[in-house]
Amino acid sequence: MKVKVCGMRDPENLKQIAALHPDYLGFIFYKGSKRNCAETITPEMLSDLPATIKKVGVFVNETTETIVSTARNYRLNVIQLHGVESPKQCQEIKDAGFEVIKVFSVDDRFVFENTLLYERSCDYFLFDTKGDAHGGNGIPFDWELMKNYLSPKPYFLSGGLNLENIKHLVKVRPKPFAIDVNSGFELEPGLKDVEKVRLLLEQLRVKS
Repeated sequence: MKVKVCGMRDPENLKQIAALHPDYLGFIFYKGSKRNCAETITPEMLSDLPATIKKVGVFVNETTETIVSTARNYRLNVIQLHGVESPKQCQEIKDAGFEVIKVFSVDDRFVFENTLLYERSCDYFLFDTKGDAHGGNGIPFDWELMKNYLSPKPYFLSGGLNLENIKHLVKVRPKPFAIDVNSGFELEPGLKDVEKVRLLLEQLRVKS
């Protein structure tokens, strides 16, 4: 199972987490987020990252032009869309040469058929907990709901993941392609607990 560490915004912390070699690192380009990286992380910092780490840019209801321009400037590999972006916009970004992750916010009333319109235009889906914020709410949803997901599209599991509840990931069906961790591995918003991330990667790599 692959690991994405999201919400990186501190330059020194970025180096420390990158040294652990997660599969993905996420950078939030949303002005409404306390983990917005635009003023603290430069394109040069991302170019210094190990080539094995995929760089993910997180956007919320932004124009395709702005997303593609930012992605090329920072040399991102993957675009994660966390708003109400249409299948058409996902396709535009995919056509520009980027992998696309479309996020869906899950609660007890979520209808998994909502993903069907995005099957062709996205490479992955991400399921997060429906909350007040666009991600980073720190609360897991009921993973039993994932049994209603019948698509073959690989997905990221997100929402309130921590060192305790990741022990139960083996029970989730269908199995996630990756997990996306954020607030459960932080000292403060945007500053990751290096030791916790190390333990996470250690635990998952032992099992894989």
